[in-house]
Amino acid sequence: MADLPPLREVIRAHGLRAEKALGQNFLLDQNITDKIVRLSGKVSGVHAVEIGPGPGGLTRAILDSDMAQLIAVEFDKRAVGALQDLVDVYGAERFQILEADALEVLPYDLVPAPRAVLSNLPYNISTVLLLKWLEHIRTDKDVYAFMSLMFQKEVGDRILAQVGTKAYGRLSVMAQWLCTVKRLFDLPPSAFTPPPKVKSSVLHFVPRALGATAPKFETMEKLLAAAFGQRRKMIRGSLSDYAAAIEQVGIDPTLRAEDVPVADYEALAVAFEALSSP
Repeated sequence: MADLPPLREVIRAHGLRAEKALGQNFLLDQNITDKIVRLSGKVSGVHAVEIGPGPGGLTRAILDSDMAQLIAVEFDKRAVGALQDLVDVYGAERFQILEADALEVLPYDLVPAPRAVLSNLPYNISTVLLLKWLEHIRTDKDVYAFMSLMFQKEVGDRILAQVGTKAYGRLSVMAQWLCTVKRLFDLPPSAFTPPPKVKSSVLHFVPRALGATAPKFETMEKLLAAAFGQRRKMIRGSLSDYAAAIEQVGIDPTLRAEDVPVADYEALAVAFEALSSP
């Protein structure tokens, strides 16, 4: 680790008080940030993008690893200033800061492959960002080698939820359809400054190889919106527009949305596209 000032000193020097409106909760424990990078697996030669680095806790851990390059996307001008010391220490070829709104940035445009996204995500936009990146993965599974992302634990539980459980929903299906997902570890509120009111989870996503007949992202989105928009109904009611596909695939129409496995949703979407094509 380079000889850098303590993160709390950086926060004081730059007036970097966490802003609730920006979804900021800073992770300052270097043992934890090092653990995120370590548990992400093989990082040598990978080009990384970090969203919302804040004072740079996770940023330091990434730069201290064998990652080839890091671009940090930061919306907060105060944090952009706080990160400048890292550019001086690690060099502009290794580390760059992009002052931008993460919602308007495509990580795959910023760095070459193999690329990864690592982030303590701003919780108020975490699911929006995840779905945006999953859509990129549907187009090209090699767009990211992996993503190691922190969410509110409740959101992480939904992403990992298994069929037949109350937490199983649209987010579970989309994430598990496109990626192999595992929980790296959970964190208590006390790990953050300031402490949030909820626990957090770090999840690791590795894109899955889909078959040649895999449905479009939009088809799955519409199917899942219909199914889980009326999740207490049997699918013969909530998915009445997909009746022919349900019959063709051979799924029990008396099931509810939470009882249909990921693979069956994919098969339904494939059948629906085939039946809808001219």
